[in-house]
Amino acid sequence: MPRVKRGTIHNKKRKNLLKDVKGYKWGRKNLVKLAKTARTKAGAHAFVDRRKKKRTMRSLWQIKISAFVKEQGLSYSKFIALLKENNIEVDRKILADLAENNKEAMLAIVDKVKK
Repeated sequence: MPRVKRGTIHNKKRKNLLKDVKGYKWGRKNLVKLAKTARTKAGAHAFVDRRKKKRTMRSLWQIKISAFVKEQGLSYSKFIALLKENNIEVDRKILADLAENNKEAMLAIVDKVKK
C-alpha cells in the first residue's frame, strides 16, 4: 500500500486555529503551542462570562429601579415587597426599562403600590 501523507489536514487544523486567535497579543497569535492554550482559555472565559452577564444585568436593573423609586420616597426593597403584596408581577428588566424610558408608566406603578 502506498504511504498516505496527511499534510493537508495538519495545515488545515493549524490554519483554523490561527484564524481563531487572530488579533491576540504577542506569540499567542502566531505560535501554535501558545495559540492552542489561548483559544482554550478564551473559550472557558467566554463560557463563564455569558453567565456573569446575567448577574451583572440584574444588578444594573436593580440600580435603575432603586434610583427611580428613591425619588418617589421609597427604598428598593420596600418597593419590591409592596409589588409582591399587591400581586403585581412585573420583572425587574421591565421595571428598569420603564424607569429609564417611560417614567409615566413607572410612576403609575409606584402610585398604585403606595396606596
